[in-house]
Amino acid sequence: MTIKEAILKSLDDIHALANYLQIYNHIIEKKYYDFGSRTPITTVSSILGDLIRDSDSRIKRIRRPGETYLYYLTKNESSIGIEILTGATELILEEKSSNLLLPKKSKTYEERSLHTLLSSYLKNTEIYSKTIFHEQSSNRDANQIWTHPDMIGIKFLNLKSKVSRIFLKTVSRMDTFELSSFELKREINSDTDLKRAFFQAVSNSSWANYGYLVAFDFNSALEEEMARLNQSFGIGIIKLAANPYQSKVLYQAEFRELDFNTIDKLCKINPEFEKFIEQVEKLMTAEDRYYKSTEKEFEEFCDHYLLSDSEFEKYCKESYIPIRESL
Repeated sequence: MTIKEAILKSLDDIHALANYLQIYNHIIEKKYYDFGSRTPITTVSSILGDLIRDSDSRIKRIRRPGETYLYYLTKNESSIGIEILTGATELILEEKSSNLLLPKKSKTYEERSLHTLLSSYLKNTEIYSKTIFHEQSSNRDANQIWTHPDMIGIKFLNLKSKVSRIFLKTVSRMDTFELSSFELKREINSDTDLKRAFFQAVSNSSWANYGYLVAFDFNSALEEEMARLNQSFGIGIIKLAANPYQSKVLYQAEFRELDFNTIDKLCKINPEFEKFIEQVEKLMTAEDRYYKSTEKEFEEFCDHYLLSDSEFEKYCKESYIPIRESL
């Protein structure tokens, strides 16, 4: 059989969640495939990543904090149990043999390390973004998570002509930009995780034109619930990748009018938010002869972003963000 067939056959045999090392060991134990001169473990990991990227309907994966991806066959989903797939119960992986290779525990990444990846993705879509540091707010309490977005972004309507810019500003300045709010999470693995994160995004984005929930990894078993929540509340969902160019908008956000009362409230309690709005206003009202310098000042104020694949890979390695199956 082919490597792909050996992987699928092994997952069917295991009939549970398994990481790439456990799948590799099962292939070797059952002699399903002779790897020859290939690098076997890397090959299995690569094929698994290809199956997911190609949206092969036969296979799915999940990941929990501090772990590698766990794979299973779609046809076995009901027998594995939704409570296991969403992390509602503890998962116990039994060793199949005494020489089973288990993945080493590696350092995990911080949620804020994802901000640079998100800012890089947003810049590619012509959105300037800025991290809002909750700890700088004047009312530092537990309810802050329901008030502050993790990041905010603005997209300017790109009008090359000086006359057209001035004319549109005169008619309606609000038509020259769109403000977005982003709630960022490392992973969303259970229905409880999803509900909590989603309604944080609902609360934190009430002031913006668009609100998004962003995560580095989503449990595919939650897709139906994500679609329902998106349709009901209009919050978009973005799956962030280690290579930001591979990030995907899973569900689009619904446009809303700006809530200036909430914008005013956020300006009063958070200096980063106030500075961002101040910089936007400065850019919007800049005279034509100062526009380029003001635009440069605004871009330097916003979050740093990466441009090339090599930068992404270097940053992810330094930040311990998983890249094997994303780059």
